Amino acid sequence: MQRYFNDLEDRQRIAIALAKGARMPARRIDLRQPATWEFSAFSQNGEDGVLEVLRGQLTHSNRSFIEIGASDGIDNNSAWLAIAEKYCGLMIEGDARKSARARRLLPGYSIAVECLSMFVTRASVPALRERALYADPDVCSLDIDGNDYHIAGALLDAGLRPKIFVVEYNSAFGPERRVTIAYDDAFDFSVAHPSQLYYGVSIAGWRAFFARHGYRFVSVERNGVNAFFADPACFAAGFLDAVQGLDYAENRFQSHKFRQPWTQQFQHIADMPLVEI
Repeated sequence: MQRYFNDLEDRQRIAIALAKGARMPARRIDLRQPATWEFSAFSQNGEDGVLEVLRGQLTHSNRSFIEIGASDGIDNNSAWLAIAEKYCGLMIEGDARKSARARRLLPGYSIAVECLSMFVTRASVPALRERALYADPDVCSLDIDGNDYHIAGALLDAGLRPKIFVVEYNSAFGPERRVTIAYDDAFDFSVAHPSQLYYGVSIAGWRAFFARHGYRFVSVERNGVNAFFADPACFAAGFLDAVQGLDYAENRFQSHKFRQPWTQQFQHIADMPLVEI
């Protein structure tokens, strides 16, 4: 009975998201200003809109995605691609219940999406690569609140080369510090530190990492959660050069929760081990 009500709720959520998405073309877009691209249908922080603009500027597309940290298949960065755009791809989620919920629901909307229950580690990335239909999906979204930096490296080392990367950053590390957490197969941010601020990667750390791999920084979104990077070989000459992205924004949820700027948030975790990037 509970499953029936969950499925009913999920279908209502999808209907609401699709109705919201119908308004996405009405926004006034300036290709130089990523803040004007933002729009949320399924995503939480404007990612749907940013990805829509970036995908529209690709010189070639295979209409595929990989999302690691896909939640229940609805509240994520790839649901718009899967449900509204009929992309193929992988939605990967470490929470077995959320993944099962996605597997019940998504085939009714897109037969080309595979929902995997997998806690992604460096050791499991090769198996993930084997499941991916393309080595160069249009979009890769990574949001696991922990080993994100290490998993991104493992994905690229395994031969994946997404055209667009959207990754979560930890604004509590500030705009200049190039750091991430130490790798731990069983990392869980909810128990790693009482504040739950010890996780992930700083924005400067991501920028250094992606620059080493030939990607260009595009922007962060205004809620201070996600950063976007693009492979310049997949875009028309001059497009990325003209983009005037936002370099850093504080996480609005964290600012509201702690009622403190990032400098004070960082003091909660200043004694925790960090890896310089």
